[in-house]
Amino acid sequence: MHEIESLEEFKEHIPRRKPARDFCFQQLDLLSIKEFVLQHKYENCLFLGCDLDGDMLLEIQKHGNHVFPSLDVPFEMYQAKLYDKSSIYKGYDFKDDSTFVQSYDNIVYQHYVKTGKQEPHTIHESLARRMHDHSVTDALTDFIRLYDDKKIVAIMGGHSMLRTISDYKKVCLISKKLTELGYLMISGGGPGAMEATHVGAWFAGRNNEDLQGGLDILAEAPSYKDSAAWLRTSFEVMEYFPQIGEYESLGIPTWLYGHEPPTPFATKIAKYFANSVREEGLLAIAKGGVIYSPGSAGTIQEIFQDACQNHYISYEYPSPMVFMNQNYWTKERPIYPLLESLSKEGKYKNLILSLYDEVDDIVNELERFV
Repeated sequence: MHEIESLEEFKEHIPRRKPARDFCFQQLDLLSIKEFVLQHKYENCLFLGCDLDGDMLLEIQKHGNHVFPSLDVPFEMYQAKLYDKSSIYKGYDFKDDSTFVQSYDNIVYQHYVKTGKQEPHTIHESLARRMHDHSVTDALTDFIRLYDDKKIVAIMGGHSMLRTISDYKKVCLISKKLTELGYLMISGGGPGAMEATHVGAWFAGRNNEDLQGGLDILAEAPSYKDSAAWLRTSFEVMEYFPQIGEYESLGIPTWLYGHEPPTPFATKIAKYFANSVREEGLLAIAKGGVIYSPGSAGTIQEIFQDACQNHYISYEYPSPMVFMNQNYWTKERPIYPLLESLSKEGKYKNLILSLYDEVDDIVNELERFV
C-alpha cells in the first residue's frame, strides 16, 4: 500500500482516469482540496485522520475504503513522520525557561499521566495511543530503510551519566567517528549516555575542539535533574554550533519516562507511549551492534535482552556486543565475565563479545563487522 503524507503527493499520485487503489492517506487536510478529491474514485484505500466533510465521507465509503477518524487527544494519532526537536518541543523557546510547560512533549506527558500512564483509564485513550505508536513504527521503518542494516549501531548507558565526566565525552567521540563513517547512531533518546550519543553525531564533520566547546556549554547543567538549564544549554549549543552536512541520528524515547526530557540533539525522534515496543524495537534495529557504556538496572536489562536476541538469532544474524570501560564491566558490575563464561559453556550461543577502553578500539571493532 502506497503511503501519501502531503497534499502535493496526493495531487501527484492520484490517477485521473481510473480508481486510485491501495493508497494510505495520512493526516491530510482534504477539505482544503475538496473539489479535487471528489473528482476521483478510490478503492481499497485507508484515510487516517484526514479532514473530511459529510459529502466526502459518503463518496469515499462507497467503494470499500476505510476511514479512521482522529480522537480527541492532544497528540497526533497518525504521526506521518518521525519527530524532531522542532516538533517534539513545539511551543518551547529556550530563551524563556517558563515556556517548557507549553511544549508539545510536556503537554502530551501531562495528558499521559492524567489518563493512567501505562494503564490507560479508557479504551478511547488506549486506542489513540496504539494508533500513534503504530504510526511512529511505520515512520521509523521507512527511515531506517535508508541505511545498511550493519551500519545501524546503538549506544546504551545510564541516564544519570553526567555531562562533565570522561565517559560522557568518550561516548560523544565514538558516536562522532562512527557517524562520520556513515553509521546511523541510535539510543533511547534521553539524557546521560543516550544524549552523548546524539551530541557526538551532531558534531560530525566538525573538529574535536568544537565538540569540547559544546561540552563546556553543556557543563553548566551536568545533570538532567536541572531540567530547565539542561534543555536550555542543549539548544544554546545547537544554535552556536549548527550542524555541518546532513548527518542524522535517531533517538527512541518513551513517555513512560516522561520526567526525563528527550534529547533535542537527535535529528529524528521516535517517541512511544508503550515502553515494551520501544525497548524491543531499539535492540532489534541495532543490527550493526550495541555499545554498552556504564549504566545500572536499565542498561543491564538491555544487555541480557540483547544476549537473548543474539542467542536465538531473532533478527537474521547476531550482532556485536561491545562493552566500554573495562573496570566498570569486570569489577564494579561484573557482567562481562559472566557473559564470557556463559558463552564458553554454551548457555548463550552466538555472542560476539568485546571489551575496550579506547575510542579507536571500539570503532575498529564495529568496522570489522560490516
